[in-house]
Amino acid sequence: MKKIIFISAAIFLTSCGGKSTDKKSELNALKKERSELNAKIEKLESEIGIASAANDLKDVDILEVTESSFQNYLEVQGKIDAEENVQVNPEAPGVVTAVFATIGQSVVKGQILAQIDDQVLRHNISELQNQLDLATTLFERQKNLWNQKIGTEVQYLNAKTQKDAAERRIATLRSQMSMYKIKSPISGNIDAMDLKVGQAVMPGISGIRVVNANKLTAKAQIAESYASRVNQGDRVQVILPDVPDTVLTKISFASKTIDQISRSFNVEIKLPSNRNYRPNMLAVLKIIDYQNAKAFVIPVNAIQKAENGDYVFVSENKKAKRVNIQTGRVSEGRAEILSGIKAGDQVIVAGMNGLSPGDLIKSN
Repeated sequence: MKKIIFISAAIFLTSCGGKSTDKKSELNALKKERSELNAKIEKLESEIGIASAANDLKDVDILEVTESSFQNYLEVQGKIDAEENVQVNPEAPGVVTAVFATIGQSVVKGQILAQIDDQVLRHNISELQNQLDLATTLFERQKNLWNQKIGTEVQYLNAKTQKDAAERRIATLRSQMSMYKIKSPISGNIDAMDLKVGQAVMPGISGIRVVNANKLTAKAQIAESYASRVNQGDRVQVILPDVPDTVLTKISFASKTIDQISRSFNVEIKLPSNRNYRPNMLAVLKIIDYQNAKAFVIPVNAIQKAENGDYVFVSENKKAKRVNIQTGRVSEGRAEILSGIKAGDQVIVAGMNGLSPGDLIKSN
């Protein structure tokens, strides 16, 4: 370009120093040359600008905003417990004379698991039985005499009283005999059996545990601050990482009382029967405490922070545009947007580093 301008200038100087020429024709020629030069300059500038603009395009990923369901979870750690998990205690002191069950055995409610020595009690019952037999014989004779109008009413009543008293004493001893039999209070499986023949036992000291694994619950403690957000009937995901398994169900019980020490309340969730579930197994509860079926949701990493609030970049006419937004709840890497964007907006979700409003962009 400089070369062309130099040649034109040289021609101009030569013409000025030479013979007289038609100045009007010369001026027209120079204007024509200038027009051609301007056209070439504009073409080069346009080509350079296009190349520069292509180099300045920012690569981004775009998400078109649509209405979708949004759920917020409260996640707490709990454990599995059996609704029927019983320590079987003897009702009477004594020495174990027989054990009728083994660990792992399936038992039914009322089944005898062990026997405590009841020999003294049996001996007492035997003696009382002899007394009862005698009292019954005397009563029957006195009754026959009374029916024949022989003897006094006092004799008849005295014989009847002695018989009835003996019957009551025997009934009492026989009911006590049942206390020397250790029975299962529930149906289930024996999870612990520490009793042995010859071992001395007493009430309050257990050696047998029976668990009904068909009635299990997941239990957890929730902080007091969530008392207004967690209620009976709320939907919950119970995640059992050791199985692994996930159960979608509802909270079956939420305590209305706050523990004074831990400042928390208890929740329980009934679980379906599953032979892989065991008491004290770890359980993660994801309680759904908020949901919006028609929410605008974007990834959290698309949201930018500034002193005057949160904002996102949207694609508009292939340029980046900054839009201020108001965010709601955040859950599992997704944020609920309350205002600022609408359905159909093209939100930039990746490639925001170094991006400024007005930058040319291209989506991948």
